[in-house]
Amino acid sequence: MVIEIPALFGPDEVRDLRQTLDTADWSDGRLTAGHRAARVKDNAQLALDHPVARQLADRVLARLQQTPLFIAAALPARVLQPRFSRYDGRGHYGNHVDNAIFPIPGTGEHLRADISGTLFLSDPQDYDGGELVIEDTFGTHSLKPAAGNLVIYPGSSLHRVMPVTRGVRLASFFWTQSFVASAERRRLMFDLDGAIQSLAGDHPEHASIDTLTQVYHNLLRQWSTP
Repeated sequence: MVIEIPALFGPDEVRDLRQTLDTADWSDGRLTAGHRAARVKDNAQLALDHPVARQLADRVLARLQQTPLFIAAALPARVLQPRFSRYDGRGHYGNHVDNAIFPIPGTGEHLRADISGTLFLSDPQDYDGGELVIEDTFGTHSLKPAAGNLVIYPGSSLHRVMPVTRGVRLASFFWTQSFVASAERRRLMFDLDGAIQSLAGDHPEHASIDTLTQVYHNLLRQWSTP
C-alpha cells in the first residue's frame, strides 16, 4: 500500500532542514547504487558519515518514533539511517527496485527492506518534474506532495523519480523492516487498527472494541517476525 503522511515536519522545520542541507557537500548518488541502478541514477547524495547527514537523520528518526500513522502503517521493527538526496539539472532516477537487504552501518547486522520511505523537503511549486512514480498491485501512483510530507510504499515495488527540469528537489529517504513482513498482512492490520480507532472514537464504550483489539494483537503475535 502507498500511504502519504502529511506534515511529518512543519513549514518552519522544513525550512530549517533545507538551510542545514545547503551547508553540506554533496556526492555523486551513483556511488551508492548497485550496478544496474547506477545506469539509471543521476542525482546527488550526502555521504552517510557526513555530519549534516547524521544530524538530520537523527531528527527524522526521532519524528518517526512520535508519529502514530507511521507506526500503524509500518509496524516498524527497525529503520535504517535516513539518507538525503538532491535532484536538479534534469537529475532523475529511472525505474528500479530497492535492495531487499541492507547492511546496518557499523553493526555487522542487516535490515530487510520491507517498506521504502521518501520525505519531501522541497515545495512542489519550487521545482518542475521530480514526481515519485510507484507501480504496485493497485496501479501506478504519481506523487509530488507538499514539503514535509512523507510517502511510504512497499520496498518490492518498481518506482522512479522523474527528471527535475527546473529548480531543486530535496528529499530524505529510508527503509524500514516491519514486524510483519507481508505487505498484504500489513494492510489488513492497518485497516483493522483504523476500524478500531474509529469505533472507539464514535462509541468508546462499545463492547466490540475489546474483542477487535484482542484480534488485532493476536494477529500481530501470529504474523510478526523477529
